[in-house]
Amino acid sequence: MFSRGGEDNATVVRLLAEQVRRDISFGRLPPDTKLKIEELRQRYGGSAHSFREALTLLAADGLVEASAQRGFRVASATQADLEDITRLRVEIETLGLRWSMQNGDVQWEGAIIAANHALWRAEDKVAGDMDAFALEWDEAGRAFHANLIAACGSPRLIDTQARLYNQSRRFRLAALREGRIDFAASRQAHDAIVAAVLARDEEAAASALSDDILGSLKS
Repeated sequence: MFSRGGEDNATVVRLLAEQVRRDISFGRLPPDTKLKIEELRQRYGGSAHSFREALTLLAADGLVEASAQRGFRVASATQADLEDITRLRVEIETLGLRWSMQNGDVQWEGAIIAANHALWRAEDKVAGDMDAFALEWDEAGRAFHANLIAACGSPRLIDTQARLYNQSRRFRLAALREGRIDFAASRQAHDAIVAAVLARDEEAAASALSDDILGSLKS
């Protein structure tokens, strides 16, 4: 059994990891930045041990690189990285969607409709005030894509999709900051996915999802 102290430390580690993840995503900690434990403690609080654990978590997500010689640093974010992440997302998410369409019930369909509606709302908000609603918009997108594969029956596929989505976050938020997000096209793409899912047209749904994800390479 875990002690209460162990539970408290795990909570601290998760909170520290989330703060660093957010700052990496928003570019406050740029790619290839060396992450020095003492500097991080001064910036965020927490113990050296907790920060090492937090950075290890982020390394598992692919946002941080760790080496015995150089310590921790923010992972690179090149065009090649974006292309690699995006193409992997296409393969994983379309497979998860196909499996979900074979297994999903009406509750699964309802969750997708609700997630798409929440994404519409978030897009309207972030278009009016990027700084205030960027995180809500990104979370709504994450929830929409997570719901598409939620009925796939594979915890490993779901975990892989989540890690790849987190790795793509920096590029997505950079595109938002630089005004490269076409919200009208995004809404049309998501509506096409939902329509195909409700029609139980597996090929059309997978094609629409693939086009949506690959759109990040054009923005």
